[in-house]
Amino acid sequence: MRRLNRLATLSRTVSSGATSAATQHRHYQLAQPAALFSTFSSCQSQGLAQKIVDRLGPSFAGGVAGFSAAAPSLAQDAKPQAKEQPRSEKFGDVVLYQYEACPFCNKVKAFLDYYRIPYKVVEVNPISKKEIKWSDYKKVPILKVDGEQMVDSSDIMDKLFQRIHLDNASSQSDEEKKWRAWVDNHLVHVLSPNIYRTTSEALESFDYISTQGNFSFTEKLVAKYVGAAAMYFVSKKLKKRHNITDERASLYEAAEIWVDALNGRHYLGGSRPNLADLAVFGVLRPIRHLKSGRDMVEHTRIGDWYTRMESSVGSSRIKE
Repeated sequence: MRRLNRLATLSRTVSSGATSAATQHRHYQLAQPAALFSTFSSCQSQGLAQKIVDRLGPSFAGGVAGFSAAAPSLAQDAKPQAKEQPRSEKFGDVVLYQYEACPFCNKVKAFLDYYRIPYKVVEVNPISKKEIKWSDYKKVPILKVDGEQMVDSSDIMDKLFQRIHLDNASSQSDEEKKWRAWVDNHLVHVLSPNIYRTTSEALESFDYISTQGNFSFTEKLVAKYVGAAAMYFVSKKLKKRHNITDERASLYEAAEIWVDALNGRHYLGGSRPNLADLAVFGVLRPIRHLKSGRDMVEHTRIGDWYTRMESSVGSSRIKE
């Protein structure tokens, strides 16, 4: 309770204007205070949560609400699966404008990594957004392929898939489409109430801010504590909105539903991951080493699949 009071006290030291933000789907809007999976505006925010939002202002709060994707790799105890053959000859210059903790950006990265498409990353400053001022689209992810702009994580994956599979661009099965929709319409909604379930978990989810993003020391400090406080209260609204009574139970159920969908297969795609596998993996990868992710792996059967995916996906990011 003391920590909660400290978070609330610190939140009152921040002063900035507030504007409304539209609800998002399959992308991360930098101007949204609820950030990853929902928005403050989508909740009927009252009391302290609303006061935090009003004082933060959407342009700042939207950039800091997230969780760390910089986590150590899982133990490679499963036999690595064969990756797709390199496809880089079909692509030239590939640049991803992203926010490191954004789950939808991680969906795109999972695709690029798996198909061995070398890409550069531009970390967008969530306050000034100067890195994407060239674009009329003010959300992430934005992917530029040989100068062509692509937006919306699921649409990006579809376009890249079609470009790779020119002779069989409509090869996605109904099962694959069904589970990709499940990721966007269900899985993402159970994550936020789990990530920010307690004040300590909310603070843990903001540890990444110390090393990621173009923030000054003061901005990092305020972002961590005020962002954690805001998301703690907002997660309670999201929990109610999506009829979640037990956060962990909902997360475990989603993990088990996915494992059941595999039906004994290494991947939903059979011997190799398909787009649904990549979507689930991409969304879960940022939380894997948070408490919620650790609990999920410990208490469900998803760990073996996740380990196979981690080994199979790898990384094609160009380090600069």
